[in-house]
Amino acid sequence: MSLLGKIFSKEKKESLDQGLQKSKENFFSKLGKALIGKSSVDDEVLDNLEEVLITSDVGVDTTLKIIKRIQDRVAKEKYLGTSELDRVLKEEVASLLSENINATENNFETPAHTKPYVIMVVGVNGVGKTTTIGKLSAQYKKHGKKVVLGAADTFRAAAVDQLKLWGERNSVPVVSKGMNTDPSAVAFETVQQGVELGADVIIIDTAGRLHTKVNLMQELSKIKRSIEKVLPGAPHDVLLVLDGSTGQNAIIQAREFTKATDVTCLAITKLDGTAKGGVVIGISDEFKIPVKYIGVGEKADDLQVFNKTEFVDSLFNKN
Repeated sequence: MSLLGKIFSKEKKESLDQGLQKSKENFFSKLGKALIGKSSVDDEVLDNLEEVLITSDVGVDTTLKIIKRIQDRVAKEKYLGTSELDRVLKEEVASLLSENINATENNFETPAHTKPYVIMVVGVNGVGKTTTIGKLSAQYKKHGKKVVLGAADTFRAAAVDQLKLWGERNSVPVVSKGMNTDPSAVAFETVQQGVELGADVIIIDTAGRLHTKVNLMQELSKIKRSIEKVLPGAPHDVLLVLDGSTGQNAIIQAREFTKATDVTCLAITKLDGTAKGGVVIGISDEFKIPVKYIGVGEKADDLQVFNKTEFVDSLFNKN
């Protein structure tokens, strides 16, 4: 079986389809209204499509790129019927994502010759950061990996307690020094214990409430330096978690965090409870940072490795 086949079983595809249902219904409802009485893709249709994409949280700049691509297709093919617009739109969005996202679908495999693989997780409170870490630990463990978690979001008792619960649920050790302790000390000890235990994956939670304060950069840099003292070259990934249901606000958060630290990959959560799934396209286009995971439901398996082909198929396939 191919890697793609392993990643996208029938169950995962159904979960993705269901998770993006609200976004799909919202998009095609708007698109249907925009195309009433039209048989060919003309300037008015493109203007209407532009509005549909922007109000579906794709973002202005990304929308303009997509419209330009469709304009070029219309000019090249001389005639394009509105009945073909779904297909052409899907093709052009997939093409755009292919240019922007260069991460390989990893099916929760760790990078070759990297043990332990250390992930530092950042993001504001409420985006599903700690839950994402819990689901990640469950998925990695399911794939035969030994995992250690670090509760370095020491500003919130709830974050520490929640991570401990996930640890108990998944039988994964959690390094914690409680609330109001030095986050970098927690990170240091987490990596130290992970190395001693022979962990394959170490995932470290960090505080989210500092995202609008000037000391965020210093705090995250200090944590990274502490990790590197134990394991040179770590963290291997800085994963930014964004709440897809907040639409354009997720893009604002991404701007803040990419200024504060070297974000290497993204997880976009809560797509199942919103009609704003188009934000995934805008975020990947603006930041050129790979979207690695998307959350399309409550279960651990509903945190999926992001596959651009399947995502676009689920979002833009009317059937």
